[in-house]
Amino acid sequence: MKTLVIGTGGREHALALALARDPEVTEVHAAPGNPGIAEVATLHEVDPMDGAAVAALAGRLGVDLVVIGPEAPLVAGVADAVTDAGIACFGPSRAAALLEGSKAFSKEVMAAAGVPTARSFTCTSAEEVAAALDAFGPPYVVKDDALAAGKGVVVTNDEIEALAHASSCERVVIEEFLDGPEVSLFAVCDGTTAYPLQPAQDFKRIFDGGLGPNTGGMGAYSPLPWAPADLAAQVLADVVQPTLDEMARRGTAFRGCLYVGLALTAAGPRVIEFNCRFGDPDVQPVLALLESGLGSLLLAAAQGRLGEVEPPQFRDGAAVSVVLASGGYPESSSKGDVIVGTETLAADADVDVIHAGTSGGSPLLTAGGRVLAVRAVGTDVADARAKAYEGVAMISFPGAQWRRDIAAEPLGVVEGAALHA
Repeated sequence: MKTLVIGTGGREHALALALARDPEVTEVHAAPGNPGIAEVATLHEVDPMDGAAVAALAGRLGVDLVVIGPEAPLVAGVADAVTDAGIACFGPSRAAALLEGSKAFSKEVMAAAGVPTARSFTCTSAEEVAAALDAFGPPYVVKDDALAAGKGVVVTNDEIEALAHASSCERVVIEEFLDGPEVSLFAVCDGTTAYPLQPAQDFKRIFDGGLGPNTGGMGAYSPLPWAPADLAAQVLADVVQPTLDEMARRGTAFRGCLYVGLALTAAGPRVIEFNCRFGDPDVQPVLALLESGLGSLLLAAAQGRLGEVEPPQFRDGAAVSVVLASGGYPESSSKGDVIVGTETLAADADVDVIHAGTSGGSPLLTAGGRVLAVRAVGTDVADARAKAYEGVAMISFPGAQWRRDIAAEPLGVVEGAALHA
């Protein structure tokens, strides 16, 4: 099987690594890729937002499967162009990707499907925003209705901050705050059937203890020893399957990864948000533990025959990813700084470096906000965490910043309840 991964970040690097481990996958290509992906895949130049160009590249390469990583191309309909060219594509259509492209639409679908989620108001005026904030009270949850690269949500006790964020958005969704630890669950879907992956937890805020501004994610770990053992099965039954059924009823079957962001409240799991793709960095530890083949799983989903393959299997143990971000992130980011030390981890079977915002090669340079992640596997969370931070200590670049409390227990549970960090 020949595969083509579309994207440039850590998610795409983790996907390329997992595909390269699959015995059924004979070739891994990526476009545009990054220096880390280049170690396991052949890179090609393409504009990820240009559906015709992506489909043409896939045709020239003769690939069997295209995997679209980022949300923006999916919302723009790139998957439609690939499937229209007769090539299997893992990633939802433009219509189905609206589950992430519009928070208001996803709320509408959840309501129709009977999915347990937070009460909300969709607002387009300052008056509507003020009324919604008053209705729920603090902590205030304000979400930009459009794509915002994982940083469109503000959760705060400060009403002025909530109002300011709302005023910067054309349309916002104001929600009640869901109290409880936050969990990421990815479901591989073929339109009618879904298989859940192993749950993970993502640490969103920039500073230790869940403080500071929201980011795209500063680290993650899996599995979650404190989570209910039947969590994945429960979410599949109560959230994923009803959503797939509702999308199919609307004539917009969802094929791809449905990311379910959850709060484990006292009343049970409640959906915080849907995304239409694998999350980054929370999918990194999940894929590190995946024992079965990723390529055959995603191809079956893309072709609408997921039930013909075995559910994903995971190895024992745990995995932890710790993100190193550039100076100034998330408000800004430093670029062009020399990265030192990644080569020292190349021979470690339990630790690897996931590239996100990197460029060059020799020397390796920073090229974005979240530069890279150190990912480690171990016998349990504590072991994997220790190995990951040992790896972090070997890498340096000017202005590097990272959290020191990723996967720290019981902080992982406490922080999830502290303003959804």
